[in-house]
Amino acid sequence: MHYDVITVGGGLAGATLAKNLAEHGCRVLVLERETEFRDRVRGEQMHPWGVAEARVLGIYEPLLATCGHQTRWWRTYQETALVEDRDLAATTPHGVGSFNCYHPVMQEVVLRLAVEAGAEVRRGVAVEAVTPSEPPSVRVLENGKAGVLQARLVVGADGRASQVRRWGGFTVTRDPDCLVIAGTLLDGTPVPDDATYTVRGARGNVLMAPLGHQKARTYFYCRKQDGERPLSGGAQVSAFLEACRGTGAPAAWFDRVTIQGPLAQFDGADLWVEHPVQRGIVLLGDAAAVSDPSYGCGLSLTLMGARHLRDCLLGIPDWRAAGEQYAREHARYYGAVHRITTWLTTLRWNAGPAADERRARVLPRLAAEPDRVPDLRGLGPEAPSDEQTRRFLLGEN
Repeated sequence: MHYDVITVGGGLAGATLAKNLAEHGCRVLVLERETEFRDRVRGEQMHPWGVAEARVLGIYEPLLATCGHQTRWWRTYQETALVEDRDLAATTPHGVGSFNCYHPVMQEVVLRLAVEAGAEVRRGVAVEAVTPSEPPSVRVLENGKAGVLQARLVVGADGRASQVRRWGGFTVTRDPDCLVIAGTLLDGTPVPDDATYTVRGARGNVLMAPLGHQKARTYFYCRKQDGERPLSGGAQVSAFLEACRGTGAPAAWFDRVTIQGPLAQFDGADLWVEHPVQRGIVLLGDAAAVSDPSYGCGLSLTLMGARHLRDCLLGIPDWRAAGEQYAREHARYYGAVHRITTWLTTLRWNAGPAADERRARVLPRLAAEPDRVPDLRGLGPEAPSDEQTRRFLLGEN
């Protein structure tokens, strides 16, 4: 075997793990099919607990110096009324606000850091199959030539539509459809860039994550049943902007903007693997679990996973045992976030008279006792997610 670890995918998950393992002497190969990363609609915002992970993993400062934009405040509007103006740096244990990164540059920066740490990176490589075994093998096509590679461990870091997950025979569980989310990159936004903005409307919400220089990755999300048409493609730009205005967000936020990237819409339902380790294969990032992007936890969860997997592989000589420990940790932190987001979706988005009655009864109580609401932005999986919290959020106590 030429390698300790082969990561299939050179995005944030695979490249961050490769950098950290290579720094500790592991022989790491990163296989990335893209020769040049391009803009696609995806998460670009980390909550404070994700920023803490980025710092531990050694990628925060390089990202801040290139494509990262650090904010401090989180401002929430209920239609036109400002209902939250939170200083995240002063109210979270991490002492920092949200961190937004332009995704294509972020991928290039972290992949470069992996190379500088000593990892081998091959781009433009098609991975044709991964065979679970001990050791596992990877069949590749590179420059028209087929080959087979082996390592002690193969890490599937190839995203929400992971082929490694399929080749490994992992069983995927998926939540029922509820929300859809559409997003694009806007240029010329007049909103101050020291805050992330959310606007809650009657039929949908807006989230604006500033990237600096009057650019902001902007998302609109709503119940799937309320979407009149898929907000994807250039022909739907006007409909997307109108949907954003329809939440109650100031029209001036969108009057002079131009679209700087693709517009695409996705289902918001979680999908996950209960035990993302088997027979020499480990799943990482979205390959292991996709969190509903409406809650903005995806990048933070990815970095938390990379840090846990790094620590397990470096701290436990038996890598089979290390993988099992990672799987337990993944179940804990992803499970906590999933419980909280499921309860919030049930409360805020379920339709029908019973759901309306619950909102009328529960939302004023949550506003009166904010300290009892799980702080997903500030604490993530460390926020309370026990039965008592569930009963409080859903008005069952």
